[in-house]
Amino acid sequence: MEYNTLKLEVTNNIVVLTTNRPQAMNALSSELFKDINDALTEIESMEGIYALIVTGEGKAFVAGADISEMSDMNSIRGSQYSKFGQDTFNRLSNFKLPVIAAVNGFALGGGCEFALACDIRIASTYARFGQPEVNLGLIPGFCGTQRLPRLIGLSNALYLLMTADMIDASEALRIGLVQKVVAPEELMSEAMALATKIASKGPIAVRKVKEVTMKGMLTDYYSACELESEEFGNLFDNQESHEGMNAFLEKRKPDW
Repeated sequence: MEYNTLKLEVTNNIVVLTTNRPQAMNALSSELFKDINDALTEIESMEGIYALIVTGEGKAFVAGADISEMSDMNSIRGSQYSKFGQDTFNRLSNFKLPVIAAVNGFALGGGCEFALACDIRIASTYARFGQPEVNLGLIPGFCGTQRLPRLIGLSNALYLLMTADMIDASEALRIGLVQKVVAPEELMSEAMALATKIASKGPIAVRKVKEVTMKGMLTDYYSACELESEEFGNLFDNQESHEGMNAFLEKRKPDW
């Protein structure tokens, strides 16, 4: 499919989704949200794809929501817009494949929330993160108030949410917002290397790791442990686990 606001590229068994509104610093619009949903549907239909990388064109990952679209909204339209964004990012967060954010530049407001919806975040030294919504008399609307404290802790999250401070990649690494910081010219190769490494593992097991971990975060500890035990056992009925264990015993690479 052709998209107006993003690009999709496939390299071997990895898809790269690039936000592509550089003239607007890749600002999130209703059209971009729709394109993201359509792209996820397209990726779901692809065979032999094991990881998704999300990045941005130009100087920004996503510099925020499109204020020009939001400026004349009333409460009803604002809530609908928020729900559309939440549904999109929740779909990304629950996507069956591992999702890596390669944050190349500004990830502010909705852009930070976009990165938060990914499983792993690698940042360029040029990357900048922040939730500046209170500067506009608003709060984050795309799950930022919920994902941020779950990732970096309550006080760190409230600090960013209430001060609207923008932080650099090294500070994002210190507080656990990103997992790795690399030079700009190494960002995509590092993201691709990570995606390739994950793609070399048992694909069903990788998907189950994501599913069980995400579900476990939303329930109590003992219920989550029961879910883990159940899914651990279910994998023994799948040929993939037997291939993995046999390969280990035979000292060879598994043939997934």
